[in-house]
Amino acid sequence: MALTTLRAIAAAGVTALALLGTTAPATGSPAGGTATVAHDEQITWQGWSGTGWSAGTAAGTTATAAGLTLTTPIGTTVYKDPHSKARRTWAYGTWTSPLTEVGFDATELVASWNADTPAGTWLQVELQGTYTTGTLTPWYVLGRWASGDGDIRRTSVDKQGDKTSSVWTDTFAVNDPSAGVLLRAYQLRVTLYRDPASTVSPVLRSVGAMSSAVPNRFTVAPSAGHIAWGTELTVPRYSQEIHAGQYPEYDGGGEAWCSPTSTEMVVEYWGRKPSLAETSWVDPGYADPTVDHAARMTYDYQYQGTGNWPFNTAYAATFPGLEAKVTRLHSLDELEHFIAAGIPVVTSQSFLASELDGAGYGTAGHLMVVVGFTATGDVVANDPASPDDAAVRHVYRRDQFEQIWLRTRRVTASGGTGSGSGGIAYLIKPATVAWPSVAGSTNW
Repeated sequence: MALTTLRAIAAAGVTALALLGTTAPATGSPAGGTATVAHDEQITWQGWSGTGWSAGTAAGTTATAAGLTLTTPIGTTVYKDPHSKARRTWAYGTWTSPLTEVGFDATELVASWNADTPAGTWLQVELQGTYTTGTLTPWYVLGRWASGDGDIRRTSVDKQGDKTSSVWTDTFAVNDPSAGVLLRAYQLRVTLYRDPASTVSPVLRSVGAMSSAVPNRFTVAPSAGHIAWGTELTVPRYSQEIHAGQYPEYDGGGEAWCSPTSTEMVVEYWGRKPSLAETSWVDPGYADPTVDHAARMTYDYQYQGTGNWPFNTAYAATFPGLEAKVTRLHSLDELEHFIAAGIPVVTSQSFLASELDGAGYGTAGHLMVVVGFTATGDVVANDPASPDDAAVRHVYRRDQFEQIWLRTRRVTASGGTGSGSGGIAYLIKPATVAWPSVAGSTNW
């Protein structure tokens, strides 16, 4: 079993992943028919990179060919790390995005970023939202992040909120959407930090956010799909369960490591992996040390787990040439376009054992990698909640998988109501590989 508790709920220039509208495009079936699936969710991705930095406001930061860097700091600040208790002075500069209209009234937002943070550097990502009433949220911290853990302890920030919204680990959420006050627009602010005695700078290669309005739903309309049936990508297979009990300081392996295990599978599918030097800290008696490394480098010291979504995609993007983001997808039909383009997709789902034939476990939240589809459209997944690496490949019924991934509400084993991810996905690929072309969805 693998548990990652669900939170309550890039081309140059400005990018926008538009997943709007009330219906998905008609999709052909293998028999030649079509099917139109009505969608009750709205999703958009908006981000900045490359020449897009000029749209924002820089203070002490400069856009370079590599990304946004800290050049002439605007000041220094003392940061007391709440987890290591270390106090240290840092020079800093900022970049603030333009005020960005979501395009609909959103209930949630998840930011993600790609950056390089050499030793002696780190960054912070913040959000300020504009409600439909025109009032502003506080500036919320969405993450304090470094690729390593030698300077700061990578962390989310708890106890952030006002009367209308809150931040739950990595997710901004409107507390009560039925009250009618929703997110209309937002700004992101990134602060880059470095040792005042050094000129080495963090490099921010991209930053963006997925905004969404996914209504409460226990079921979703199934999609027909067709374009990736019979396609299976050769993704490495790693079990999280063989790591049970390893490194309690990083949440102890086993059921706690589904997210970094899934992320590492995709990183290595693209021919990247931590070096022997980088994994030299892992006990040589442990199999698959790159999974241990991924767990350490995605660990959120406040959340006390490795399931922070943007920390996982940021980790993936530390490998040369890779880019990654957190978003939501509408359907398995839409996900099939990624498989057809050769891009495996990490998905987040929750379910009872009876709701997913062949899994053999239930979970309040679990990550796995969709690697393909059978000839009849069922899902082929690398499920890290398997007893060993050889058992990781699973075939799951398409209708069951789509429900447990896309719904936002579910019945728990005790008969209560639990949450679902509403289609959360990690998208990880080389910058040289094009995003798939999907009607109604542009500029991933």
